[in-house]
Amino acid sequence: MATLTDPGLLNDIAEIGRIQAVPRILETVAHITGSRFTAIARVTETTWTACATRDTLGFGLVPGGQLQIETTICDEIRQSSTSVVFAHASQHPLYATHHTPRIYGLESYASVPIHRPDGSFFGTLCAIDSAPANFDVEHIQRSMELLAELVGNYLDKEDRLLAAETALSDAHRVADLRDQFIAVLGHDLRSPLQAISMAADTLELDANSERQRQMLGHIASGVTRMDGLINDVLDFARGRLGGGIPISLQATSTLEAELQRVVEEVAIATGRQDIKAQMQIEGDVVCDPIRLAQLLANLLTNAAEHGERSAPITLNVCAGPEGFVLDVHNAGHIPSSRMDAIFSPFSREKGERPRPGLGLGIYIASEIARSHGGTLDVASSEGTGTLFTFQMPSAVALPAQA
Repeated sequence: MATLTDPGLLNDIAEIGRIQAVPRILETVAHITGSRFTAIARVTETTWTACATRDTLGFGLVPGGQLQIETTICDEIRQSSTSVVFAHASQHPLYATHHTPRIYGLESYASVPIHRPDGSFFGTLCAIDSAPANFDVEHIQRSMELLAELVGNYLDKEDRLLAAETALSDAHRVADLRDQFIAVLGHDLRSPLQAISMAADTLELDANSERQRQMLGHIASGVTRMDGLINDVLDFARGRLGGGIPISLQATSTLEAELQRVVEEVAIATGRQDIKAQMQIEGDVVCDPIRLAQLLANLLTNAAEHGERSAPITLNVCAGPEGFVLDVHNAGHIPSSRMDAIFSPFSREKGERPRPGLGLGIYIASEIARSHGGTLDVASSEGTGTLFTFQMPSAVALPAQA
């Protein structure tokens, strides 16, 4: 027998081989028909290929064995999708002169089509013997059709299982790419940036002119800006690809001072000296203070860059037994067409004038809120301006995974 090399047929044989119930199905067919050879065959327009066999007749076919399609009745079954069952070929009005019983010396024969649940034809479930059989044709046909339907359902299950395994493998590859991407951001980009910063600091010690000091100041400013962009993209990668921005929860007694420092830094960086802050924090707050400072910085920077200067930016923070609330208000207005995408990454309107950053600030703030078990909401209208509100429970648990 020639070695089978067709990848499609090899896959079909393997698919049948993975169905653990197939040996019992063939054994059951042999028992109810009395046949000494039973098989599941893959039948196409050009090939008949055994995928699984049970042979006590000495017929000689094993999985991968093939018959000429023209010599089989299965070719007719493929075309008509009709079962063929007879118990005594030489006494049958049609099959007494048929070429298949004559070629293979068959007397009893039963073959039913196997369809996948979507209706596509796979092959046949067969039983043959060189001796006449003593069975009720209608009963055997119905029983074998039920078993063939079972095989078809198993094939569908195998297809879905294979698709799930492929999807899982793809997910693992995506996870590997995610880890590599985060590693590039966290190390391969930041390391040379740190080297530039250190070199600029060293050169500043030997600066002999005001121009040199100005140029080194530009380098230091650019390094700081680039480091911020890398941090934003790194947080985006973690939030979008890694299941959320990681936080380190702790009972913090200095949160008010941390947030006030952010207010002062944003005021200097944006030139907005009209940021009005009011804070009332009772006792310790269980949070990640560095991440909450980042959330506030993003909200204040957004308010400074997008809000109108006709009214001051206001910040209200309240923390007590009933919960933690932080809201930032400015006189700007977000069009209703943009509200649905305001918390999406890179959510800048087409044609918007160039601004610093990547458009990730509000997205990262919302991810920080989510990591704290809280929410970040926005309300905006032309009359009242824009209000971002962050809320979280007053007692955030300290899970081990944090």
